[in-house]
Amino acid sequence: MTEDFNLRNLGKTPTPLFNGRWFTVFASILILSVSGGTYLFGLYSQNVKSSLGYDQTTLNLLSFFKDVGANVGIIAGLINEVCPPWVVLLIGSLMNFSGYIYLWLAVNGDELVKPQVWQMCLCLMIGANSQTFTNTGALVTCVKNFPESRGIVIGLLKGFVGLSGAIITQLFHAIYGNNGKSLVLLIAWLPPFVCCTLLKYVRVMKGVNRQENEVKIFYQLLYISLGLAGFLLMITILQNRVAFTLVEYRLSSCVLLLLLFAPIVVVIREELRIGKNRKQVLDDFTPLKGLEQGKLPSRSQGKEVLWFKNMFKPPERGEDYTILQALLSIDMLILFITTIFGAGGTLTAIDNIGQIGKALGYPNTSIATFTSLVSIWGYLGRVVSGFVSEIFLTKYKVPRPLMLTFVLLLSCFGHILIAMGVPSVLDVALAILGFCFGAMAPLIFSIISELFGLKHYATLLNFGGAASPIGAYVFNVRLVGHFYDKEALSQMEALGLFRKPGDHLTCIGIECYRSSFLIIAAASFVGCIVSYILVLRTRKFYKGDIYKKFREQA
Repeated sequence: MTEDFNLRNLGKTPTPLFNGRWFTVFASILILSVSGGTYLFGLYSQNVKSSLGYDQTTLNLLSFFKDVGANVGIIAGLINEVCPPWVVLLIGSLMNFSGYIYLWLAVNGDELVKPQVWQMCLCLMIGANSQTFTNTGALVTCVKNFPESRGIVIGLLKGFVGLSGAIITQLFHAIYGNNGKSLVLLIAWLPPFVCCTLLKYVRVMKGVNRQENEVKIFYQLLYISLGLAGFLLMITILQNRVAFTLVEYRLSSCVLLLLLFAPIVVVIREELRIGKNRKQVLDDFTPLKGLEQGKLPSRSQGKEVLWFKNMFKPPERGEDYTILQALLSIDMLILFITTIFGAGGTLTAIDNIGQIGKALGYPNTSIATFTSLVSIWGYLGRVVSGFVSEIFLTKYKVPRPLMLTFVLLLSCFGHILIAMGVPSVLDVALAILGFCFGAMAPLIFSIISELFGLKHYATLLNFGGAASPIGAYVFNVRLVGHFYDKEALSQMEALGLFRKPGDHLTCIGIECYRSSFLIIAAASFVGCIVSYILVLRTRKFYKGDIYKKFREQA
């Protein structure tokens, strides 16, 4: 499943149009654009809570297992080490369908499905874990195909993941109208359908030189994605003000699909140009005397180092670490702690959008709008952090961890705004947190690839992502859920009411989230300080040419 564009292949037929690395980017964009079902938990969580009679602590426990599944992708990374990307994507598709179809049956009260809490946690974790397989199969493949533009690649692809919540919401209304429970059904079948259709086009290609216009092509894809994000923002705000009919939802979804497929114009044009240039090289190529095809000198691969050797003697930063060398390094420990405090807090806020809005008296239509807007702001965070950090790094040698520090500092203000509980600033707070949550992913994933190399990137990428659910468990289950249920019980007692078995707790007012989000804001500031320690440790490394070895290898 790999392709090698060097002298060995000059005598072979040029690569077909749909097998080029740019078409891999397009296929990855479509796959990731519908893979963000985990970001819609705040939209259907109220249906789960009411249908199954859960309290807020139990609902937050489900949310925690969803976060565990969505972020702990060690198995996906290890499979990607030994299997081609299509295998990883196929496994993810099967997990997605099996997990979410069970959840849909449970929410709809199917007589064949009588779930206990642990079964709901398991099925939600399996369904959410499919996202790590999708991210690993698509994202890691594209990073390896474009190693000198990794920040841009990660930012762009994760940007489409950020938009996926708003995209799925629009398609849901176009297909099922306003039947809220059917959203889970759409999440169950749509991502596997798209993934299985395109998985054969996601391929790693070795020995590819960086094109002179490579960044220009990525900017063209960025402009298209900005147009898509702008349309989603406009249509989401409009739908919040005007009640759309089913026909209007379907018309807007047609425009959405046109914008979503627009990158294929850029991709096909570029693949045709590359094919034309390759044909010209084939026509002009004269074999070197004394070198027969198939007997060209190969590059030295270096001595293979066993995974368990030198685990406490890592190479220089930027070289290929073994998995244990990376996991036992101080840099990874710092990055892991930073992610727990930073991403864990923002993830908690996003998972509780529905309950926060309900506590502050927002109608269901506004809560649905908040979910879509957070998805769009998450997209902006991803593309801005990916593209801007790459520019600052290559032109001004600004360490990428420094930009992560600034993002964590900004997230503190978002948590404080939620703690204030002023209804008029809730949309501002969610915009800040959506942007910060989106911005963290490209920065963290890029830092991992730069410090520890690309050889075991699939595994290390998913290990870094595993820190988020740890923070989410502490903040969401043990902190937010506890304070919410405690305040809800106090309100019931004040009204002279008593909770009956099967009743779910509902808390109304600022007090539901004030204390917990003030604590989360303080924790995010601690993460900001820890992140700055990594800046001090790596500033010398980032002053050098971190992409030099990839140019030499190509």
